[in-house]
Amino acid sequence: MLTKEDIRNLLARRFCNDIHKKLSEIPTPSALKDIYKGANRIKEAIERNEHIAIVGDYDVDGVVSSVILAEFFDDLGVKNYLVKIPNRFKDGYGLNPEIIDELASDVSLIITVDNGISANEAASICKEKGIDLIITDHHMPPAILPEAYAIINPKQEDCNFPNIEICGAEVAWYLVGALKDVCKLNYDMSKFLELLAIAIIADMMELRDMNRMLVRMGICKLNASKRSAFCVIKEFYGKDKFECDDISFLIAPLINSAGRMDDAMNSFNFLRAKSIEEAYNYLDTIIEFNNSRKEEERQLFECSLKDVKEDDEVIITWGEQWHEGVIGIVASRLAKHFAKPAIVFSIDKGRAKGSARSVGKLDILSLIASHEDLLTSYGGHKGAAGLTLAPENLEKFKEAINKSCSCLNMQECKSSDELLGDIMPSEIDFELLEILEFYEPYGQKNPRPVFKIENAVVKNERLIGRDQNHLKLILQKDNKTLEALFFNFTRHVRVGEMIDIIFCVSKNSFRGLVTPQLLIREIL
Repeated sequence: MLTKEDIRNLLARRFCNDIHKKLSEIPTPSALKDIYKGANRIKEAIERNEHIAIVGDYDVDGVVSSVILAEFFDDLGVKNYLVKIPNRFKDGYGLNPEIIDELASDVSLIITVDNGISANEAASICKEKGIDLIITDHHMPPAILPEAYAIINPKQEDCNFPNIEICGAEVAWYLVGALKDVCKLNYDMSKFLELLAIAIIADMMELRDMNRMLVRMGICKLNASKRSAFCVIKEFYGKDKFECDDISFLIAPLINSAGRMDDAMNSFNFLRAKSIEEAYNYLDTIIEFNNSRKEEERQLFECSLKDVKEDDEVIITWGEQWHEGVIGIVASRLAKHFAKPAIVFSIDKGRAKGSARSVGKLDILSLIASHEDLLTSYGGHKGAAGLTLAPENLEKFKEAINKSCSCLNMQECKSSDELLGDIMPSEIDFELLEILEFYEPYGQKNPRPVFKIENAVVKNERLIGRDQNHLKLILQKDNKTLEALFFNFTRHVRVGEMIDIIFCVSKNSFRGLVTPQLLIREIL
């Protein structure tokens, strides 16, 4: 049985190999290949008043990356620049030939943020037109890199950046750091920490080493932030302060919803709002997008369940004209529900576009890449990936992926460090909450600790939620009463029944009183 001291030691051990624990210890911009080449070209463009275009991406990481570079330009007094965040439905992903045609004819420098590493065709067109292209990205580079003026990506083979998974916003932040150097500026790089924390968590980066440190600092900055967007979120949702989970379950979904349902420029403008009134106008729109997203997601999730085969190692499902903006979230829900990797495709105009999510230690991008002969394109990272293929190859792909999984030890791949062990109910108290809070943020490579209790007696049970799809339980074990919630529960229980549960512990605040609450993952 685990004691609180055991839990403290187990969690501390996760970070024993971390090297970068302070801001002063993180790698410098010089660790990134081409970053000073790119920074000097941008400095030259600013001095010559050249027309610069920033091309971002429609997810949280891409929007935040665009905000960071745009705000830096504003702080420098740069006037001659524009920001283009591709529309998921009209433009597709990343820099492409159509976007180059759409940009102003006098653009002489394009900077991509959180995309571009696979934009070979677009890079060739830039070269033909005499446009210098600086790519900043963090996705896995293809075998043949685009012909760009500079490529700043820590995953390049000849890049000296340490083996730390960083997101696109962090790469954009490093570019700002290099620009600060070459322009010889006294500039506060910490002003972007609140945005970095959101991007790191939203893009499912590993929460170890420098990412962990940046998120912890970023949440402090977020709570002290005067940025109108965060002030109105806090006010509208009645938050005294933001917790780590508020990024995952509130802020990131809101920012993501515009790009999923309509146009991510709404979120870009929201984060850049200069007044509370302006921020509220964008927030109203974004909340509508988010509500539509939730309904679309619910319908698509239910629709996808009918094709799931329990004996498949990877859940792969598809449908005609399924909403492309929510297939990634549905893949996440399927992965969580079945504890298996999941890939969801939308078929439209002779193309199947898919979004994949992993579980445990399984590298979903490598798994997908091993079947590239069936694909039109793919990209991403270990935890999440995107891919396209011809609809007629879907069955072959599904069969091939599941066949290749038979060669892997899937139990080992799907396992994680989550389950710490059995715990005595008497150990679940305010002190435990403080220990768990100290080791936040939880996420990739630092999973939220999960515990087990056996033979707990159900003293009370009731259904809650608008759709009555959540279960609230009062449990008793060893003369200790525990309150538990089971969201989207998968099994009914009866009063008097004795159950074994797998759960994590969360903070429940009610009228100023903070108590531990169990969030059930599974009733065994």
